[in-house]
Amino acid sequence: MTAQGRDCAIVIRTDYREMGIPYSEETVREAAVILREEASIEGDGVCGGIRKSGGATGCVVAPLALGTAPLLLALAMGGAEAPEYVSETRNLYRYALELLPAEDGARFDVVQERGGLRRVYGGCVTAGFELRINWEQAVKLKLDIRGEQAPAMWPYQEMAPTETGERFMGDRVRYWINGKEHLNIYGLTIAARKQGGTRTELRLHRVLQPGADFPGMTAYFCARYENQKGQYGTWEAVVSAVIP
Repeated sequence: MTAQGRDCAIVIRTDYREMGIPYSEETVREAAVILREEASIEGDGVCGGIRKSGGATGCVVAPLALGTAPLLLALAMGGAEAPEYVSETRNLYRYALELLPAEDGARFDVVQERGGLRRVYGGCVTAGFELRINWEQAVKLKLDIRGEQAPAMWPYQEMAPTETGERFMGDRVRYWINGKEHLNIYGLTIAARKQGGTRTELRLHRVLQPGADFPGMTAYFCARYENQKGQYGTWEAVVSAVIP
């Protein structure tokens, strides 16, 4: 990928996989901390500061594809409970994936290349994520990344190649609420924050219609994805505290 005239690449490394991620945006950087040194009472009143690495911070926004979806969703959700597989991957990959966001996610490394400079941010975790589905756009996943280790130079010549493959598209998603299909819904965002507990929000993007077309405080929600071959997968949730 080229950004601002420079070649860029992102590789995610876990205990079981190393994969180059096709991304549309990334802001991974070193989180610097300034340790302030106060002036002594007998001194001339000059304060000093020492720069200290605070680990990694930033985000990666990547379109979901057949090859990248299992790894990225596992890192986003952060749980490993019952053995499942991600639908629409044609059973190519099987992982233990929990579809309920959990705070204790697996740690991973992020290898970043910018303009020929390669750095690795070790021991990162997912502090939050957003799954974005919009009409006539690729389904995208934003991972908010945090890490406590200082970045280091990548010591190898080679990096994992960027994964390519069929991408999930938002115009192939249909939505039901309490068993009724809503054709006025054109998008969906699932946002989770994992700091001091887990908070998950589901935001629907819809065209307003006259009358009460939205349920009350609790709703049973279902999203179904169907590809060109007629294969499909579903995502279901019980939503409380509904705000029209």
